[in-house]
Amino acid sequence: MPDNDRDPEKELIRLAQNGDTRAFEKLVLRYKDRLYGIASGVCARLPSESEDVAQETMLAAFKHVGAFKANAAFSTWLYRIAANNCWQRMRRLKTEARADLPDERSKGHPSRPSAGEMAIKNELSRAVGRALGALPEEFRSAVMLCDVEGLPGREAAARLGISLPALKSRLHRARALLQSSLKDFR
Repeated sequence: MPDNDRDPEKELIRLAQNGDTRAFEKLVLRYKDRLYGIASGVCARLPSESEDVAQETMLAAFKHVGAFKANAAFSTWLYRIAANNCWQRMRRLKTEARADLPDERSKGHPSRPSAGEMAIKNELSRAVGRALGALPEEFRSAVMLCDVEGLPGREAAARLGISLPALKSRLHRARALLQSSLKDFR
């Protein structure tokens, strides 16, 4: 008996790849909460965008489910789509989001930080975004799952389809790269 007959998820994926929208709906129901959590973790700096990113991810997954290769877990594939959607949205909304935020010139702004504090905060935010964006995908995924989403190591390793020691190695390397990239902000 083939593996697909014993694994309900693989069967749902196969049916969805053959155009079965009900099978895809079942996959959506299976992953919607986790996907929203991933989108919230990845879009930590844009929490209001999490729901949109989750929806865009499901639409993109629906359009491209035929291209899904089972060399990674379906959840990992969804995570990558969500992460890419969030990075694109963050880049696109970067200037709009900053323009909408109250700054030291806003009337009634509760804390009214100094211009210097705002400049440092904005520069740090841009530097962290650049540093994360410059990481290789496998390092960025490890950091996002463990340090942003807060997943335990075993769960993050399982989502990425790697061993726990491999995850720890990726995290170590990613954190070293981030630390090096952000050394001017110590």
